[in-house]
Amino acid sequence: MAASNMPPHVMFLTPTGQDSALSEQEVAQTPDELAPEPPSDEPATADAVAETAGGKPETTEAASDAAPDAAVAPEQPKQVQEKWAIAHIFSSYNNTIIHMTDMTGAETVAISSGGCHVNADRYESSPFAAMKAANTAIEAARGKGFNALHIRIRAVGGVGSRVPGPGAQAAIRALARAGFKIGRIDDVTPIPHDTTRKKGGKRGRRV
Repeated sequence: MAASNMPPHVMFLTPTGQDSALSEQEVAQTPDELAPEPPSDEPATADAVAETAGGKPETTEAASDAAPDAAVAPEQPKQVQEKWAIAHIFSSYNNTIIHMTDMTGAETVAISSGGCHVNADRYESSPFAAMKAANTAIEAARGKGFNALHIRIRAVGGVGSRVPGPGAQAAIRALARAGFKIGRIDDVTPIPHDTTRKKGGKRGRRV
């Protein structure tokens, strides 16, 4: 063993198994080399922290690639299947009749008239009676799954009035406000292309 006063960390074994001491120059250099590096005042970056932890730093490209996968696609609204019907509105100055059928016109879905909802004859053609009749037909049609309507308006026509009565507009408003999808609105008043003989005979109606 060497008799010099050296710290224990500078002692080592030679290949022959005998203890040996470092030279003074090596002893002077060894403590500095073995001493740990002083901590840096600069803040550590994310990449340095990741490398120190043994992982690879995550790049912005990898984060951007992972972002679309994490995004959740918005839910598509469910499309409601439309079931169409035809609302035939006969409006005169005496009454308003609302008759709903399927698209072929062969099957009756609902029917109502202004006279079913008022007591006096003079109120049968009123807008109020037409609105009540439309609401009754609407409830019956909605209960059978119909949610879309084509509207056909008819006046007396022929030798009579070619202008719909006062209940036609009220009936159309009631149908539109009920939430039904409105398709076409047609005027199907029968109009003669030539003269049509009025009833009453040659001498006319006797009053």
